[in-house]
Amino acid sequence: MNAHKVPVSVLVVIHTADGQVLLMERADAPGFWQSVTGSQDAGETLEQTAIREVREETGLDAGEFELTPWAIETRFEIYARWRHRYAPGITHNTEHVFGLKLPAPQPVNLAPREHLRYLWLPWQEAAERCFSPSNAAAIRLLPARL
Repeated sequence: MNAHKVPVSVLVVIHTADGQVLLMERADAPGFWQSVTGSQDAGETLEQTAIREVREETGLDAGEFELTPWAIETRFEIYARWRHRYAPGITHNTEHVFGLKLPAPQPVNLAPREHLRYLWLPWQEAAERCFSPSNAAAIRLLPARL
């Protein structure tokens, strides 16, 4: 297994039909709230990555709900605090956005090493709370997708 993360990731905005969004607080950065996110493993499709990350981070089975690729790709500089996870010289990541629509807010089972707590918030509040500009931007696109 490769010791370094692949600089390709997914961002999965988990939301309800009425525009509530699931956010989780990072365990390694308290106060940093985000949607499900994670790096692609070698040999995975982006959809497989999204399904795996949703399961690992929330315990939800994305196959039971409506998982949709949003055809949004964002290339950004990897935060210095997390750059050690990538091969030397890797400074940028390409993130692919998906939406996962649930009928209503559901309790989730957080991965304790990854997240401290979660909230369901109206999309506007969720976008304001995200530390990641690309995560906030994706959430702001949600009303057009409902």
